[in-house]
Amino acid sequence: MTASRARTWGRRGQTPVVRVRGRSWRRYSIAALCCYRPGEPSRLIYRPRRHHKHRGTGRNSFAWTDYRDLIVRAHIQLKAPIVLIWDNLNTHRTTGMRQYADEHDWLTIVQLPSYAPDLNPVEGVWSLLRRSPLANIAFTDDTHLEQTLRRGLRHVQHRPDLIDGCLAGTGLQLTHHPTTPRKDQ
Repeated sequence: MTASRARTWGRRGQTPVVRVRGRSWRRYSIAALCCYRPGEPSRLIYRPRRHHKHRGTGRNSFAWTDYRDLIVRAHIQLKAPIVLIWDNLNTHRTTGMRQYADEHDWLTIVQLPSYAPDLNPVEGVWSLLRRSPLANIAFTDDTHLEQTLRRGLRHVQHRPDLIDGCLAGTGLQLTHHPTTPRKDQ
């Protein structure tokens, strides 16, 4: 609920001021996958979660099972095997997540090097959100925050060129190396 800071225009000598209420114990988490396949439009698959944390109770972020459910949902939507390139978030490296990946041949996990957010296309999505729908806004309540986030994510989701730009921003390229010969060869 804490407003992000961004630059804006104002009259000379009159600094614009946005009043923001104090921090709250509420938290909103989003997990997202940028999905790329040669010859098809890029896709963004995301899952938001609102947390109502009270002091000393429960987890206030995604558990490995939440990430697993997102990956299963992506597999169903994409109807294809998934090569997941992940950062080194501790939840991504749990024993349960590794066991799940080992048990399913359609899932391959590759870990990014430590401290390499510049190689993660999803970081570009978060940057797009911070620069446009979330910039210079003070949220009135949880619902206002959720609606703004969903609207911003849908905007990115419906623009494959933005998702492609997030990949281009990493300096990585999408290549296709078939593992089995094509039938027409």
